[in-house]
Amino acid sequence: MKVIYEDNHIIIVAKESGEIVQGDKTGDTPLSETVKAYLKEKYQKPGEVFLGVVHRLDRPVSGLVVFARTSKALTRLNRMFAEGQVHKTYWAIVPNENSSLFTLHSSLLTHWLVRNEKQNKSYAYDREVPHSKKAQLSYRVIGRGDRYQLLEVQLMTGRHHQIRCQLSKVGMPIRGDLKYGAPRSNPDGSISLLSRRVEFIHPVSKLPIVVEAPLPADPLWQALAPKGSDR
Repeated sequence: MKVIYEDNHIIIVAKESGEIVQGDKTGDTPLSETVKAYLKEKYQKPGEVFLGVVHRLDRPVSGLVVFARTSKALTRLNRMFAEGQVHKTYWAIVPNENSSLFTLHSSLLTHWLVRNEKQNKSYAYDREVPHSKKAQLSYRVIGRGDRYQLLEVQLMTGRHHQIRCQLSKVGMPIRGDLKYGAPRSNPDGSISLLSRRVEFIHPVSKLPIVVEAPLPADPLWQALAPKGSDR
């Protein structure tokens, strides 16, 4: 965990792949508890530390996670996320092959997603089907290599595994994402999807907040990223 931004009302950290944001049936220590411990030690707080979880990232995904440090910020951030006032930008490494779209510099994808709870997986369809929800994202190519390309992805809706599912549907499974069709896993168990940037108006101060996550240590990220992005 790396703290990217912190004030009296919010804290934004860079999650590593493999960390869970909130406790689950695995019993593994969640990122929320790690952040609480950090705040308790830094500010020498007695008793329980307040920390509100306002959104999550899939376990194999890395990048920015926003937490609320006060109940006021939690209420307002929950509303902002629900109303689409928090803008998140993702970076994804996908193959340079098996895609009819990879020659395009940018594109808008629209599908209808059906979530399978038992499989913890979503399925994308080209038309509306029973129990489906409309999913839209846009992407643009920002880096290319011999085997892989780097996409910058903007979400217009917030569906379960949306980026993973939609990119796989058009023949661009995210590198390392076995669940959605990648041919092999990454050595560290991650998938090459990064919550790169978060932008919003601070829920209390009303000042603009724009923060970026550092790139993962994998050299492929460094090779594909635009020059000057490796901070």
